[in-house]
Amino acid sequence: MTSLIVKAGFAALVALTGLSAAVPTASAAGPDMSIQVQYRHDDRHWGPGRPWRPDRPVNRPRPGCAPWMAEAKADRMGLRRTRVVDVSPRTVTVVGFGRRGPDRVVFANVRGCPVIRR
Repeated sequence: MTSLIVKAGFAALVALTGLSAAVPTASAAGPDMSIQVQYRHDDRHWGPGRPWRPDRPVNRPRPGCAPWMAEAKADRMGLRRTRVVDVSPRTVTVVGFGRRGPDRVVFANVRGCPVIRR
């Protein structure tokens, strides 16, 4: 029973020591608060010399997995004679030949083409 009380007292001492060391570091930053607006004059224009309009479409690349990227990744994974057989809003399916014969790799149709299933 005595050893239990000693252990509990030692644990409480360690906890209080850690708490007192954390308080000064938490209050090191003062109560400063500011509002910053980041604005540059160049941000108002869309393209070279053309004003930006909300109705004009912005031709940005789609942040998905392009079929050629999926084929290249399947080639790097060891598939030979790869070709894309299916592209859906969620997946890109590539077939080819691996070490043991015909093989299929399914990639997610998001940036970076992560592998879903092999």
